[in-house]
Amino acid sequence: MGSGALQIIIFLGLLTAVTKPLGVYMARVFAGEVRRLAGLERLLYRFMGTSPEEDQPWTRYALSLLAFSFVGFGLTYGLLRLQHLLPLNFASGGSQPGPDQMPAHLAYNTAASFLTNTNWQSYSPELALTTLSNMVALAIHNWMSAAVGLAVAIALIRGFARRGEGGIGNFWVDTTRATLYILLPIAFVAALVYVWQGVPQTFAAGVNATTLEGSSQRIGLGPVASQEAIKQLGTNGGGYFNANSAHPFENPTALSDLFTKLLIFLIPASLTATFGRMVGNARQGWAIFAAMSALFLAGAFATLAAEQNGNPHFARMGVEAANMEGKEARFGIGASSLFATITTAASCGAVNSMHGSYTPLGGLVTLLNMQTGEVIFGGVGAGLYGMLVYAILAVFIAGLMVGRTPEYLGKKIERFEVQMAMLTILLLAGSILGFTALASSLDLPKEGPTAGINSWPGSAYGASDTAYGPMSGNLSNGGPRGFGEMLYAFSSATGNNGSAFAGLTANTPIWNATLGIAMLIGRFLMIVPVLAIAGALARKKFVPATAGTFPTDGGTFVGLLVGTVLLLGALTFLPALALGPIVEQFQMHQGVLK
Repeated sequence: MGSGALQIIIFLGLLTAVTKPLGVYMARVFAGEVRRLAGLERLLYRFMGTSPEEDQPWTRYALSLLAFSFVGFGLTYGLLRLQHLLPLNFASGGSQPGPDQMPAHLAYNTAASFLTNTNWQSYSPELALTTLSNMVALAIHNWMSAAVGLAVAIALIRGFARRGEGGIGNFWVDTTRATLYILLPIAFVAALVYVWQGVPQTFAAGVNATTLEGSSQRIGLGPVASQEAIKQLGTNGGGYFNANSAHPFENPTALSDLFTKLLIFLIPASLTATFGRMVGNARQGWAIFAAMSALFLAGAFATLAAEQNGNPHFARMGVEAANMEGKEARFGIGASSLFATITTAASCGAVNSMHGSYTPLGGLVTLLNMQTGEVIFGGVGAGLYGMLVYAILAVFIAGLMVGRTPEYLGKKIERFEVQMAMLTILLLAGSILGFTALASSLDLPKEGPTAGINSWPGSAYGASDTAYGPMSGNLSNGGPRGFGEMLYAFSSATGNNGSAFAGLTANTPIWNATLGIAMLIGRFLMIVPVLAIAGALARKKFVPATAGTFPTDGGTFVGLLVGTVLLLGALTFLPALALGPIVEQFQMHQGVLK
């Protein structure tokens, strides 16, 4: 327990140290003060038919974002359907011959997954994707989705920072600067670090090896380091290999594991400093950072304690209680629990252990991290704008308590902003709970056997393309564990996380369809209200603070913000959690092992 706690403290200390420098740098980037690639910028703007001087209202900003995203969706879907006819048609894991055409429903699900920064994978990456598909169809979204998330966060910050102006920036300029000056240089350095630690970076199809038993094994290779860098930096999470960050070619050492965890939180944490810099009050940014840190520490220590205590039934049998099931011996319980907390607090989804093997309480923390909207640092951009939505609701609640019109950063928070903020919360809850209810009750005629388990399928695509049955019948577990698997799946999809409890055969038409819809809801039906808030705030005049203004840069506001996140999450999801991990926790202490 002690070493695990020390790892948490060291990690948060390192994260705090890099937050301000990178945050200030990002503020300068989006202010147009960093222009080392000005020539390339101008060329790209000319190609896109825009310029940095063009200021878009929120409606045009949103339409530009949607057009950019869904053109990418169409191209990805087409590439996945045609991958068997295109160059580099050997499986990314090195097997020969190359994979077949991806089924239509799975191609849709995969395109939606990578478009929305979810990176849910209902297939085995080593077998189902060609090297070209991995590099072009999917990896490009690791850049696109991260840049889009950054752009939305900056647009909302401008809404608070501007005083009576109509526009919130230029989507095309923001995404270009995010890619050229933030994502590209950091990912380049990160890829070199991964290569130094032993992660492959090659176009070789794979190598043959002779095992200790004398049999032959094909070991997959590929351009792993470059994709690992942007998938973690952009909080994407999709694995080049099926075992994701538990695979030694994605995460070979304890140092690479720590580096990966820092990379996941690097931009989300630093955006709090960017926020403080752009609104002209650094303390406002640190208040948001403090609220995120408090929620993160609570989850990290709870997960660590749950996994260290393990299953008391095993302890009564004389077996070590600490829960090592599903965890890499290379990392142990401390590093694995911390990774699980980080990857579900961020909308990353990369894993170095199997979350489905965690204790019920440990699994409960990962579920809650996603059900809060993943605002505990969260995804690139998405974490900050999600937490600012909660901040709007927090000052609204404070205003109700004292009988004053709520204000935040000199802007009056009125009916429209509160309506849009509540809409984002209700959409999140409606998608998670609505689809889980559907999956628990929907019964369809079964047309054949299913095969494979989500993330660990027995073939390239898991279940048969025509096989489907009752949604709850695709579970390998019943009772509260099975319900938890369905709840986790839709929490992960709507939260654009991408990790899974496993034990769920998700690659059937009905599962691919519903999970894909949940991903799109969690991304775009959250972004549009956020941009509407940004546009409304940008048009408001600045209201100077008075003696009656509620301060939003101190401990009282941090406590109110943390309470708002927890209260809304508890009220919304507690009944569902009670049917899953909470009752399973009681069963575990009673010795019920099924």
